[in-house]
Amino acid sequence: MIIGLTGGIGSGKSAAAALFKDIGVDLIDADDLARDSLSINSEGYKLFIEEFGDKYLDENKNINRELIRKLIFNDSDAKSKLESIIHPIVRSGIETFIKNKKSDYCIIVVPLIFETNSSKIYDRVLVIDCDVDVQISRTSKRDNQTKSDIENIVNKQATREQRLSIADEVIVNNGSLDLLRNEVLKIHKKYLEIVKNG
Repeated sequence: MIIGLTGGIGSGKSAAAALFKDIGVDLIDADDLARDSLSINSEGYKLFIEEFGDKYLDENKNINRELIRKLIFNDSDAKSKLESIIHPIVRSGIETFIKNKKSDYCIIVVPLIFETNSSKIYDRVLVIDCDVDVQISRTSKRDNQTKSDIENIVNKQATREQRLSIADEVIVNNGSLDLLRNEVLKIHKKYLEIVKNG
């Protein structure tokens, strides 16, 4: 069984993912694959240079992710070009991961399941949800960004309602890590039952 785990910025996706991993669930993060797809001398890196040139490289010839973030935030054409490089590499990495999984079910962390209209490729979608003020508070502490910058990111992502519309399960994560751990364990038990009962 393949679970797509999603949620908005600051919702606690990474914390939930770490908890699932701690209890032995095979897990991969699409953002990590995307980041790795542009590492120096990789195929994605070479395609990136062909498409965008070297003006987005830092002094060590690595892709300057902050410059790229700003570019794609304001230029939908550049965003589409970048996605056409990254997405096939990410898809291939996910397919390899699924083929090699060992746990009863696996989780793929995909922040943009709703935005990429990809919910149907997962057997179940788990949404980590929280109040917007909690998202902003967590993200400002974690990323040292202004409230305005975080609100812009939140507004560019799917709404809570859109994410919840594709959810099979929801973990509301407005509280502590201990509360999140309890919810993860409940969902884990449910998924094991689903796998067992076919």
